[in-house]
Amino acid sequence: MDRSNTAARLILAAAVIAGVSYLAADQFKLSPGLSLAWKGAGGSLLARYAAGSAKSLDGWLIIAVMAAGAAGDVLLGAAGFVVGGAAFLVGHLIAIVLYQRNRRAGLGWPAWLAAAALIAATIAAAWLLPGDRSGAPGVALYAAGLSCMAASAWLSRFPRTLVGAGALMFLASDLLIFARAGPLAGAAWAGFAVWSLYFAGQAMICLGVMRTLAREGR
Repeated sequence: MDRSNTAARLILAAAVIAGVSYLAADQFKLSPGLSLAWKGAGGSLLARYAAGSAKSLDGWLIIAVMAAGAAGDVLLGAAGFVVGGAAFLVGHLIAIVLYQRNRRAGLGWPAWLAAAALIAATIAAAWLLPGDRSGAPGVALYAAGLSCMAASAWLSRFPRTLVGAGALMFLASDLLIFARAGPLAGAAWAGFAVWSLYFAGQAMICLGVMRTLAREGR
């Protein structure tokens, strides 16, 4: 067996273990630094997994997307929602570039209409969900980048069962975060759902993009 393939599988497995196990982090009395390191480990390992076989600009773009996500995971806890959200927004903008470079051929008007509807609905929901109305404009601005990322992923040539679905899971996760500041405040299940949807979505995006590029020798 190719050693590089074995190493890649081990790194991917470590990323999944780190991401899934973080669901249990609240059960331990960890220092803030250790908790943040655990939180960022899954995304960092996904970036490392992509870096192991990146051979083109598209490969480096997905590395940057995963790295921005890992930075956002850490910065949300270390520096707050504005700084952490900015890191995620950077990742969304990079992802949009990646997906637009790889737009699916033969898209018809129904696909573009569905993408426009997704963007409009996401921005509207993000505006309406926060209980603190002073934060609604900033949340809606972030949601514009988030929804454009998800729509671009769905319109890309990458497999929708992985990349398209993963991007929609990321979107759902962030909408749940906004809802926790409003109608879902205090809902115990929401935190579990936020992380599960987010990390599974990121892993699916990374895997779908890298598998596609690997088949093409890129």
